[in-house]
Amino acid sequence: MAAMLLRAARASRSLALPRYTGASPSPLSSSSSAASTAETPFPAAATPGNAADVDEAVIVGGEGDDLRSRVFRLRLAKRSATEALEKWAGEGRAAPAPELRRIARDLSRARRFKHALEVAEWMKTHHESDLSENDYGMRIDLITKVFGASAAEDFFEKLPPVAKSLEAYTALLHSYARSKMTDKAERLFQRMKDANLSIDVLVYNEMMTLYISVGELDKVPAVAEELKRANVSPDLFTYNLRVSAAAASMDLKVFKGILDEMSRDPNSNEGWTLYRNLAGIYVDATQLVGSGNSLVEAEAKISQREWITYDFLVILHAGLGNLDRVKDIWKSMQLTSQRMTSRNYVCVLSSYLMCGQLKDAAEVVDEWQRSKAPEFDISACNRLFDAFLGAGFTETADSFRELMLQKSCILMSRASVSS
Repeated sequence: MAAMLLRAARASRSLALPRYTGASPSPLSSSSSAASTAETPFPAAATPGNAADVDEAVIVGGEGDDLRSRVFRLRLAKRSATEALEKWAGEGRAAPAPELRRIARDLSRARRFKHALEVAEWMKTHHESDLSENDYGMRIDLITKVFGASAAEDFFEKLPPVAKSLEAYTALLHSYARSKMTDKAERLFQRMKDANLSIDVLVYNEMMTLYISVGELDKVPAVAEELKRANVSPDLFTYNLRVSAAAASMDLKVFKGILDEMSRDPNSNEGWTLYRNLAGIYVDATQLVGSGNSLVEAEAKISQREWITYDFLVILHAGLGNLDRVKDIWKSMQLTSQRMTSRNYVCVLSSYLMCGQLKDAAEVVDEWQRSKAPEFDISACNRLFDAFLGAGFTETADSFRELMLQKSCILMSRASVSS
């Protein structure tokens, strides 16, 4: 479940990156079919807005008789993209590798994995000399989606040594992580190190994602330390994973330490700063540590430690300015059977407020007030108000106060009460 975080996070990155990133796409992976950036730690029903959620009419660009349109008009999975490509070539028309690559990528975004794999297979047959390392990674990812991790493993092992690049290894690692095959993922990770590959941050993120998804939170710090020893620069997704694990463990000291480390990172930027501020405000407002809610009811499918990861995924995308992603994740959370808590409402509400989205924030307050479980918690709103003031965001606090007045709620800072 928690493994979907990385995938959703990754999904926020462009799928047109110069090399395969395990993508669609969240620093995470899981049994979900979600995007993700980038997989992410959530159940399949809750997969946040995928890069796959693409309007096919826009991708096709009309109903012309170009190759892309002809493949996309197949619609049904039982129809053969291979036959369409053969017919196209039989008409004497060109199907260059770059165009086939783009079509396969866009089909994958539209979640038409079978057709995307058929295009990738056809490209291999007719343009083998033009294949890139990224193409092998994409095929492993598509094979996983269509046939499963075992088929992807078979394909990888049969590749010639020269084709077993970092991209191919990373794609197979992502496949194992999605399927929560911890032992196989750990063995492959060791193989990558033994092969002296230049392992990048995505690989470390993938391992942290996997450990979060299977509840082995104690292994996340070890991966982070290994990343440091390898002199690999962490990205914002790395910090999000570490923060999520610390929050799920209710370890405030470690949580604060990670935020301090972010502030000293020479790669930090405006997005990192907003993420760090939001994370701190969230903890102050929700009294995260010592809440006593380490697990939800026995019959629930999602533990609180997994549920918390949703919150930090929202905060991550708010920090990156991906407001559409924030909305998608919030909608996904509402589709689960999990009971919403004041922490969840505080998370998305604070994210909208910090990004100046007052209309969206008002809608969250309305839903919170209508909710039955739990009932609207004005004390949590007061803590959020205090957290904004304590962090120095006076204008955001004032906007929140005005919004709550419109909802017939008066916010009162504890500092003003005690003075």
